[in-house]
Amino acid sequence: MGDRLHLPAVASAVLPVALCILTLLPHSLVGRPTEEENAGSSALLQRVKRGWVWNQFFVLEEYTGLEPLYIGKLHSDMDKGDGSIKYILTGEGAGSTFTIDDSTGDIHAIQRLDREVKAQYVLRAQARNRMTDRPLEPESEFIVKIQDINDNEPKFLDGPYQASVPEMSKIGTSVIQLTATDADDPTYGNSARVVYSILEGQPYFSVDAKTGVVRVSLADMDRETRENYTVVIQAKDMGGQLGGLAGTTTVNITLGDINDNPPMFDQRLYQMSIPESAPVGSVVGRIWAKDRDIGVNAEMKYSIVDGDGRDTFDISTDPTNMFGIIMVKKPLDFETKPSYTLKVEGANTHVDPASRHRAPFKDITIVHVSVEDVDEPPLFDLPAYYVELSEDAEIGTVVKTVSARDPDAANNTVRYSIETSSNLDKYFYIELTSGTLMTVRSLDREEISWHNITIASVSVAVKILDVNDNSPSLRYLETYVCENAKTGQLIQTVTAVDPDEPLGGHHFYYSLAPEAANNPNFTLRDNQDNTAWILTRRGGWSQHDQSVFYLPIFISDGEQPVQTSTSTVTIRVCSCDQEGNAMSCNAEAYSLPASLSRGALIAILACILVLLVMILLMLSLRTHRKKPYLCDEEENVHENIVRYDDEGGGEEDTEAFDIAAMWNPREAHHPLGKMRQDMLPEIESLSRYVPQACVMGGGGDSNVHGYVLAKLLEADMDPCAPPYDSLQTYAYEGEGSVAESLSSLQSGTSNTDHEYDYLNDWGPRFKKLAEMYGVLETNSSPMW
Repeated sequence: MGDRLHLPAVASAVLPVALCILTLLPHSLVGRPTEEENAGSSALLQRVKRGWVWNQFFVLEEYTGLEPLYIGKLHSDMDKGDGSIKYILTGEGAGSTFTIDDSTGDIHAIQRLDREVKAQYVLRAQARNRMTDRPLEPESEFIVKIQDINDNEPKFLDGPYQASVPEMSKIGTSVIQLTATDADDPTYGNSARVVYSILEGQPYFSVDAKTGVVRVSLADMDRETRENYTVVIQAKDMGGQLGGLAGTTTVNITLGDINDNPPMFDQRLYQMSIPESAPVGSVVGRIWAKDRDIGVNAEMKYSIVDGDGRDTFDISTDPTNMFGIIMVKKPLDFETKPSYTLKVEGANTHVDPASRHRAPFKDITIVHVSVEDVDEPPLFDLPAYYVELSEDAEIGTVVKTVSARDPDAANNTVRYSIETSSNLDKYFYIELTSGTLMTVRSLDREEISWHNITIASVSVAVKILDVNDNSPSLRYLETYVCENAKTGQLIQTVTAVDPDEPLGGHHFYYSLAPEAANNPNFTLRDNQDNTAWILTRRGGWSQHDQSVFYLPIFISDGEQPVQTSTSTVTIRVCSCDQEGNAMSCNAEAYSLPASLSRGALIAILACILVLLVMILLMLSLRTHRKKPYLCDEEENVHENIVRYDDEGGGEEDTEAFDIAAMWNPREAHHPLGKMRQDMLPEIESLSRYVPQACVMGGGGDSNVHGYVLAKLLEADMDPCAPPYDSLQTYAYEGEGSVAESLSSLQSGTSNTDHEYDYLNDWGPRFKKLAEMYGVLETNSSPMW
């Protein structure tokens, strides 16, 4: 940064000079008070001569002292030193940057001043009477100018810089011009006078001290040797003197390429090979004449200038314009010529005229191409074969004998075979050594009219010639006759088809079959143009009398051997409109109007919709009617009529239920000693509701039977009674058990007595049940 003068020392040296300047500035005499003023009777100020006049103050920037910087002093001749005058300071920075002692008039700077931020301040001063605040003199304007010091170094605003210069440039060639800016005052001293110098990049480049132009200082700089250079430039103020401030920047200089290097092949002799079967346009190989230059200066063009392969091979440049591509120009044959020699030249496409004296900018190389022998396919005596064969040829008929030889030098024996893909259906076979092609299946021109067979590399096209081996047949076998048809009316034109294709075209003959020669209803007329007419022989047709007629027609073709056939035409009797178009061909058919109006269709759809709604409503009502029968959906339909909250004791529990209630519900009384005291049933037995007539009469089985019938009747009559005793509930009781079902339901349908002797075989667990049914081995009497 250099040595700087300390601002306090500068200030102490400059202030006396400034004060001397202030005292030397021209000024007017001090105004004196008038008599009226002494009397204190005048309210207006009269123009008087000022006792102090100033124009501007000077102060150095960047003051760093601890005390406020003294700028100057304002003083009026009217000031007697008694403190009656007050000095006022206004304008730019007044109060914030500059302050004034209102009693003494001393002006100080209370903030650090920077000329590069603001170079001067315009202020105004006035002296006023402290007591009355009346101005004693008019307001005066003065300027505080900030004097510059060298506190800013030169700067390169656009650095670092990129530049380029062609290689081999002469000394003094301009590369780039640099400009450094200094924020200091260029009009004051040497703070802003910049001098340029080079710190790094010698001896290749230099810089002009005044203009900042960077120039080449070394001749024949070669890009291929060194391409990039870094140059450091310094800009120093104070004219480069000691103590000046400096700034630096970097310039990256690249040497541009010129075509100063000739191409050169990396090999003087190239060895290449290619099979003799390679097609025209195949790439043999590539060569490269290297060039140390880049870009367009390295682009090449290749050509074959000599050699015995100039007509057989060609060379072109690849898309990068760097490599030469050698390709096959004509078919190769190892047996004819096994090798070729090419003389190839590579030359630059862009040559600088100024550099022609350096080199010829082209190079020559030799390319030797060897042709490799390939086992070539056999060479047939014809490139392709065409054969015509009748479709009635017998199996084993010789189609054609082909002949081929081996073009290779070995001249091996040729063996013949048919490619599988061309003979998938195995119609033909070729003899392995002789080349005889023959048929092995019957041929049918109507199925396959051409056979294209491939034998090795040759194709054999076999055209199947037509033989009249198919009978003609009618194209249409159904027609109709109108009920109002008259005698001799044309009802159908018939045409025959024949898959055969005679050379002279088809010629069909039509007639009625012998069994229909005297047909009373229809006749047939041959038009001699391969068509025939079916005509009516009578009128008065009716669907109710006969709705369908069958007419056999005999057809023959005109080729040898003649083929014939009989086709039966179905003729339906139809009711027709006035134009003869069939409306109905069914005797029971009901003829509807040809079209319905939109209103009729809407009415039909509306009726269908109403019918559907009614059906849905009926189904919904039926569903709601059935719902009351299930009064309690939570009930278990498998419950007993009497239900306890605890689990039953099984066959050992004789207190849970009294079977006597089922014999005679009205007379059943529970002894106090045998009533269950541990729990009361939630639902009492419904036996008390059974009508008396249902349980009276008979004994034993009849009472139980009557009780069950009464219960069933009551359940059927009660819409809210759950189907606890339904047949569905108990019909499958015990299903899957060894004992099978024990339910007595449906037992009344059997006229035979049940035998329960098998209960004795079930063990002690069923002893109680055996006692109830009276089948114990002891001679105990039955329970009922």
